[in-house]
Amino acid sequence: MAGNSFGSVFRFTTWGESHGPALGVVVDGVPPRLAMSEEWIQPFLDKRKPGQSRYTTQRQEADQVKILSGVFEGMTTGTPISLMIENTDQRSKDYGDIAQRYRPGHADYAYDAKYGIRDYRGGGRSSARETAARVAAGAIARRILGEDVVIRGALVQMGPHKIDRSRWDWDQVGNNPFFCPDPVAAEEWANYLDGVRKAGSSCGAVIEVIVSGVPAGWGDPIYDKLDSDIACAMMTINAVKGVEIGDGFAAAALSGEENADEMRAGNDGKPRFLSNHAGGILGGISTGQDIVVRFAVKPTSSILTPRQTITATGEEVDLITKGRHDPCVGIRAVPVGEAMLAVVLADQMMRHRAQVG
Repeated sequence: MAGNSFGSVFRFTTWGESHGPALGVVVDGVPPRLAMSEEWIQPFLDKRKPGQSRYTTQRQEADQVKILSGVFEGMTTGTPISLMIENTDQRSKDYGDIAQRYRPGHADYAYDAKYGIRDYRGGGRSSARETAARVAAGAIARRILGEDVVIRGALVQMGPHKIDRSRWDWDQVGNNPFFCPDPVAAEEWANYLDGVRKAGSSCGAVIEVIVSGVPAGWGDPIYDKLDSDIACAMMTINAVKGVEIGDGFAAAALSGEENADEMRAGNDGKPRFLSNHAGGILGGISTGQDIVVRFAVKPTSSILTPRQTITATGEEVDLITKGRHDPCVGIRAVPVGEAMLAVVLADQMMRHRAQVG
C-alpha cells in the first residue's frame, strides 16, 4: 500500500496494524551526532498512550519504544532510525461481528472498494493506533529543532463547548485528562463527556497547536509553502476534517484593515508585529511570530447506538460497534498534532538550510 511516508529531507515511514504484533516507524534524513535514546522518545509516547483515564479507550498498551537501528552509543549515526512499539493488549474477537459489515463513518467500505481486502481488527492500518509511530518520529524531529523551538498543543473545544481564552493557562494543560488550558472548562468537559460516554455515544473536538521560536524565512512561496505542508500533515491524522492557520475561516469576516498584521520597528532590528492574524506564516514563509494551527476532529465513529449500514454482499443491517473506543478521540490527538507539526518544521528547517545555508 503506497502513501505510508511523509516528508522530504526529514522523512519517515510508518508500518504495522492495530492488532498486529507490533507497529513502528523508519526515520530517514536525521543528521549524525545528535543525542538520542529511548528515554528521550518515551515521554512523548506516554502522553498519547491509551487507558490513562476513563475518558479514553481502556485498551492497555505500554507503548514502550525500542530503537532497532540508527543510534550508536547514544548518538544518531546519520543512517535510518528504526523504532518499534509492540502491541500487547489486542482483543481481535471484539471485531468478529464486523468482518462482513461496514461500520458507518469508518474507512471499512472505502478500503474494501480500493483493495478488495481489509483488516477488520480495529481497522488495521486505518486505526488511530498508527499514530503512536508518528509521535515517536515527532520526538526525533524535536531533537533536530532544538530547545529554542517550543511546540505546545491544547484542546480548545469539546463537542459544542469552547474554552474561555481569557482563562488560558499553559500550566493547566498537564493537570487534567483533556490537555485543556482552561481549568473551568476542564471541569465542565468532565461532566459532559461522562454523559456522552454513558450514553454510548461520542463527540468531536478542536485542537490548537502553537509553536514559538521558529525564525523568519522557513518555507517556500508556491508549492512547498510552510502552511500547505502543515495543512497536509494535520489532514493525515485520523478523523481530522478541517485545518486552520492563524485566524483561519474567521479571517473571511474581517476587513482588510482588521486582518493586516501591522508592523513597527523592533529593538533587535527585526519587525515588531502588532497582531498575528496570519498565524506566523505569510506567503508560505514563516514570519518569526508564533505559528498557530487548529484542526477539527470528528466524533468517534465507533459507538454503541445502532446505526444503519450494509454487509459486504449488500444486505441492509443495523450495527453496534463493540470494543474499547475513545468517546472523544480528539483528546489523544493533541500529542499527535504536536508531533506532526514537529516533523514538518524539522523538514522545512533542513530544506531551508540546504537552499540558503
